[in-house]
Amino acid sequence: MQALLAFFTRYFHWVVFLVLEAASGVMLFRYNSYQGSVWLTSANAVAGRVYEWSAQVSQFFSLTRVNEELTERNIFLEQKVQALREELKVKNEESANPSDGQLVADSSHISHFSLLPAKVVANTIDRTDNLMTINRGEADGVEPNMGVVCGGGLVGVVYMTSRHYAIVMPVLNRQSRISCSIRGRDYFGYLRWDGGDPLYAYVEDIPRHAKFRKGEWIETSGFSYIFPAGISVGRIVGIYNSADGLSYRLKVHLSTDFACLRDVSVINDPGVAERMLLNQAAADSLSER
Repeated sequence: MQALLAFFTRYFHWVVFLVLEAASGVMLFRYNSYQGSVWLTSANAVAGRVYEWSAQVSQFFSLTRVNEELTERNIFLEQKVQALREELKVKNEESANPSDGQLVADSSHISHFSLLPAKVVANTIDRTDNLMTINRGEADGVEPNMGVVCGGGLVGVVYMTSRHYAIVMPVLNRQSRISCSIRGRDYFGYLRWDGGDPLYAYVEDIPRHAKFRKGEWIETSGFSYIFPAGISVGRIVGIYNSADGLSYRLKVHLSTDFACLRDVSVINDPGVAERMLLNQAAADSLSER
C-alpha cells in the first residue's frame, strides 16, 4: 500500500495530465460534430483493419480443417459419379435389351465403407521404394491392406501400423500393384511405377484388342478387395507395346501430386478382412492340390 501511495505521489502530475487529456478528448469529440465524425470514421477504419487481420489469422488456422473437408468431399463426389456411371450403363443395356428389364444399378459399392481422414507426417518421392507415414494407427481403426486416397485420387495401401501411426506403400513404390481400368472401356490392367519421375506411372497388360486413346482417364477397376471402382488414377499420355508385344503399356500422368500431399483418407471397409481370408483360403487350397 505504501508503495502504491509513493507511486501516485511521485507521478501525481502525470496522472492529472492524463485524466485532463482524456476528459478534454471526450468533450471535444462528443460535443463537436465535425471532430466526432472524424473520430468515428477513424475508429471504424482502425476497427475494420483489426477485424480483417483477425479474420485472416482465423482463416489461416482453419485451412487445415478446410483441406480435410475438401478431400472428403472430392472423394465422396467421385464415388457418386461412379455410381451414376453404373446406373447409366445399366440403363443403356436396358434400352438395348428391353426384355431384360429387371436389371437394377448396383451402387452399394460406394455405401458400405467409410473414410477416415489423416495427415501425412512423413513422405518421400525420390527413392525407388518410397514410403509414407500418416498420423492414424491401430487406435483409430487403421489396419494393413486398407486403401488410402486423397482429393486428387489414388494414394496407396496401408503397409504397417502402430498404435497411432501407419506406414503407407504409395503408388510411387516398385512393389505396388493396383488393379486399374480405362474409364468407360472396362479394359483393365495393373498400375506400377518404375522409379524416376513421381508424376508418371504405367498401366501394364492392357489387351491388344482394347479401343482407347490418349487423354482418357485411368481409374481403379474395383476388382481389388482394397479399392472400390472409380477412384481417379490419372490420364493416359503415352501408349506403348509391352516387351513381349502381346499387350499395351500405358503411360499415365498421375492425378495425385505426391510432392505436396498433406491430407488423405483411409478407406475403412469392414468386408476387406473377410475377402482376404477367403482369397487366402482359396490360394492355400489350390496349392495343396
